[in-house]
Amino acid sequence: MESAVASREQSASSRWIAAAVCAVAGVAVWQFFGNATRGYVQTDSMFWWWISQWLDPQAETEHGWLVLGISGWLLWRNLKEGSGFRVSGSGFRVGDSESVWPAAVAMVAGLALNLAGFVAQQTRVGIVGFLLFAWGVLRLGGGPRWGRAAAFPLGFLLFAVPVNVLDTAGFWLRVGVVDASTALARGAGIALVRNGTQLFAPDGHYQYDVVAACSGVRSLVALSALALLIGYLNFRTWWRRGLMLALCWPLAFLGNVARMMAIIFAAQAGGQAWGERAHDVMGYGVFVIVLGGVWLASEALRRWWPEQIIPDTGSRKPDTGGRWRTVAVGVVVGLAVGEMFFLAHLGSLEARGRVGVVLTADGKDPVDLPLFVGTEWVGRRAEVTAVEREVLPPDTGFSRRNYIEVASGRHAVFVSVVLSGRDRTSIHRPEVCLVGQGWTIRGAGSHVFNGGVPATLLRTTRTEARGGNPVPALVAYWFVNGDRVVASHWERFMWDAWNRLRHGRADRWAYVLVQADAGDGEAAALARMQAVLAGVLPGLQLRR
Repeated sequence: MESAVASREQSASSRWIAAAVCAVAGVAVWQFFGNATRGYVQTDSMFWWWISQWLDPQAETEHGWLVLGISGWLLWRNLKEGSGFRVSGSGFRVGDSESVWPAAVAMVAGLALNLAGFVAQQTRVGIVGFLLFAWGVLRLGGGPRWGRAAAFPLGFLLFAVPVNVLDTAGFWLRVGVVDASTALARGAGIALVRNGTQLFAPDGHYQYDVVAACSGVRSLVALSALALLIGYLNFRTWWRRGLMLALCWPLAFLGNVARMMAIIFAAQAGGQAWGERAHDVMGYGVFVIVLGGVWLASEALRRWWPEQIIPDTGSRKPDTGGRWRTVAVGVVVGLAVGEMFFLAHLGSLEARGRVGVVLTADGKDPVDLPLFVGTEWVGRRAEVTAVEREVLPPDTGFSRRNYIEVASGRHAVFVSVVLSGRDRTSIHRPEVCLVGQGWTIRGAGSHVFNGGVPATLLRTTRTEARGGNPVPALVAYWFVNGDRVVASHWERFMWDAWNRLRHGRADRWAYVLVQADAGDGEAAALARMQAVLAGVLPGLQLRR
């Protein structure tokens, strides 16, 4: 008996020593080669890049600390409770094989994802790889028990990764909330005027703008995480847990409509001040509606369709993988060291890529935009701000002018070209800058300018400092490299990642933005944009 216990303890020690060796190698990879971008966070470390997102309010990932704490508690809970039961028909077994290969495959896959993320300058991909690697380490050290216990907590950490794609979903959620709230308010007999995502009373005694912070998207990730957590703690089958997550999204929409209706009714009764109070209170109300609805659904499902939990009699197989464990550790450590040498060499190479605009003699900036466009427009140089120079990588190129209509002097068309350097963070989604400059995006669409130039078209407004009147403007943008012209950020994102991974090219993408006042209508603004571009693009853009 004592020899058997000693043998198990020795086996456990050898497993954790092997896991520790792999963990050290993995931490070194993600610490020194976990982040290839230098646009906003100057670090090689994936760990610090990730934590910096939790510390930055603009990243909208401040809930990362909460997710981290919950993940740690879930791991402790799962290990403490063990897994002596399984759901009938789920295939869940305790007596899993002690093979080291699930752990080894997970760690190798994690290293591969980090390699791809580093080359494509996508730190988020590297984070996914790290979580997969971490699961492999715990599976190697603790066997199937630790592997099962850690699977959900590590996956839960994905909610702490910033996901900018939700900005697009947020815009449509805002539009949907405004549509529903307007219809309900008018159905209740309230005269309400709508302008884009703005709602205001005809007599002007209250107005409200459904901006991104009020659309529910900033809380949607946190709400989704908590909804999935409710499902995980109450159920063992994955389809039931997934159902709780899916319920969160329509409930989030309903919660935000309820918030808007509370604001409208309060403002109708007591003016702007009452509406602001309802806005603050109902911010918590959305959480109550969503999480309360998910919890009630879970209780109903447990009562009317309970799971059949039965004891699991599977036995744990003996640990016979000592020799293969040594091989697996050697493979993982060897690949980790090789990856670090490869990425260090890759980082030392001179940037190789294509460009789609004409450059100045020094090859850094796009060529200067013309001073005159025909006899109708004169261009004034628009200087790059010190903040832009400080925040963006030093090899970022700029060329911009503000074109004034000579005849009237009243209309202007702003043309800006930002050329990325080696780092892809030189350019980003234009919506980020516009919102930061005080513009509100009222709508989005597509447009093709003469010459077959595809563009994303944004309808924006900004409130005047004096008078408080809304100033409408049209914004068009697109991206150019040596191969193609694309209209959207996500098209550029995909092509850039493909070229980096498939061809080893870090193309210098040009981000072209055109902005025109639209006080006299969208058609007139588009005509002015086209007139200026007809004189600018022939000398600027190589590919059209």
